[in-house]
Amino acid sequence: MNVLGISGTPRPGGNSELLLNAALVPFADAGWDITRFLLSEKTVAPCTGCEACRGGGRCRINDDMNELYQAFAQCDAVIIAAPAYFRNVPAQLKAVFDRTYGAPASASLEGKLGGAIAVGRGTGGGQAIVLNIIYNYYLSCGALCVPGELNGVTAAADKPGDILSQPRRLEQAQALGCNIIKYSALR
Repeated sequence: MNVLGISGTPRPGGNSELLLNAALVPFADAGWDITRFLLSEKTVAPCTGCEACRGGGRCRINDDMNELYQAFAQCDAVIIAAPAYFRNVPAQLKAVFDRTYGAPASASLEGKLGGAIAVGRGTGGGQAIVLNIIYNYYLSCGALCVPGELNGVTAAADKPGDILSQPRRLEQAQALGCNIIKYSALR
């Protein structure tokens, strides 16, 4: 089994990336293969709407999205973690969502399990909106949304590393990972 963790933050080691790492711990414990795709280390250009992917079956843009297409094809589950940027996902993650339109058929997320993590500044920092955006992405791709304790995992954190002083949020991230593992066993 293989889980793909996508960190949607452009900030290396950001709070959403730290929560993603916590969510991946149960997979390591269960012996799953783990693939991390950190947008802080990758370049994914925005979709140009050229429709070349529809004619030739491939996106004409040659960047790190090709690596992600391969990871989509190989994974059984996906967890996306993102900060809230002006009550939305960061542009880097939005580019991934848009470029999924050009994914080859072999890279479909249809029927795969998906979990979501959102971090914002303060309790009304847009986390619920970011969860909805990630879930809408999954639903558009045919993926199955898996909840954490209630919905996705949300947290309020401001400065880099703030999330590490919130053990309850780290536990909730691990609960999300455990739920995905549990649901995968039912399939």
